[in-house]
Amino acid sequence: MQIPILFFLATLQVFQINTITCKGNPNFHNITTVLVFGDSSVDTGNNNYVTTFAKANHNPYGQNFPGHVPTGRFSDGKLVPDFLVEELGIKETIPPYLQPNLSNFELISGVNFASAGAGYDDFTGSFFDVIPMSQQPGYLRQYFEKLVSIVGEKEARMIMSRALVVISAGTNDFLFNYYTLQIRKLQFNISSYQNFVQTRLNNFLQELYSLGLRIMVVAGLPPIGCLPFQKVVESLVIRKCLQNQNWDAQSYNDKLKKLLQNTEKNLEGSRLLYSDIYSPIMKMIKNPSKYGFVETRRGCCGTGIFLETGPLCIATASMCSNSSKYLFFDSVHPGQEAYQFIFKYSFQRLLQQYFKNSTHEDRYMNERKYSLH
Repeated sequence: MQIPILFFLATLQVFQINTITCKGNPNFHNITTVLVFGDSSVDTGNNNYVTTFAKANHNPYGQNFPGHVPTGRFSDGKLVPDFLVEELGIKETIPPYLQPNLSNFELISGVNFASAGAGYDDFTGSFFDVIPMSQQPGYLRQYFEKLVSIVGEKEARMIMSRALVVISAGTNDFLFNYYTLQIRKLQFNISSYQNFVQTRLNNFLQELYSLGLRIMVVAGLPPIGCLPFQKVVESLVIRKCLQNQNWDAQSYNDKLKKLLQNTEKNLEGSRLLYSDIYSPIMKMIKNPSKYGFVETRRGCCGTGIFLETGPLCIATASMCSNSSKYLFFDSVHPGQEAYQFIFKYSFQRLLQQYFKNSTHEDRYMNERKYSLH
């Protein structure tokens, strides 16, 4: 009797996904699973289960998250992947893969492999003793085996091929590894290091492709020179954006766009999409009142003089009275309100890229091929 019951439960999980997805964004009704890789910009709590000091599972993090609890997200609330799965109608938030006892539904509909402090350069993650990008595909292999045990190999491969993959990393490589500690700066000029990082990214994309993933969204760098952390490191008095670091970020993003175009051509059947996070953050910095902010120079958590983030952003730290009015929640990471705008800005452009150069017949055939309705 066990086998029929397990089969029934697995079928029920797939049915649940289809039912929920129909209520989501109609342009992506064929997307039923979201998988996330990267750093603290998208980590929804994996570092809670890793021996590292780079954690956000304590107050005041999470004060605007449902239930007002710290979850390991480096923000006062939700992150972009949470808004994404909600927009797609899949579920309210996306759990960390390392969270114990995930349900079949959570596994089938998508999980998060990101680790705060990670970078494409393995040396970056060694500072924080976290899960580097090069090791995150190993968890994907485990995940696939779990899918097979739930729905069988054929359906598991279909789930992987239809999954929308979100990748957000690279900031730590430059923020800490190159500019602040200047370890890699002793070995590379900025252009060479950009190429070095993107070679690692290209290897990462090809590994995910070899494991069956096809639709991947890759985020560029933010305006690193405008992060409160960087401005404090540069000067306690002059609190302007560091234009040279912003130029470096823009240069990296231009190279990234070309890399994704070229890699997509070499990976048959893949869709590699660029997500611009630089522009929405700069829009909020240049015209904060338009987006409901009153402060963009320092984080809500902390004095703005010290580098309050992670273990330094704690319940006893100085706090602003209303985090929704601050673009940044701590000295590095945006707050929930900012992440929501970043998502809305990026998602509209993601739609444009997803359907770019697609004929009506292509879209129809794609929907017929992948829709579970």
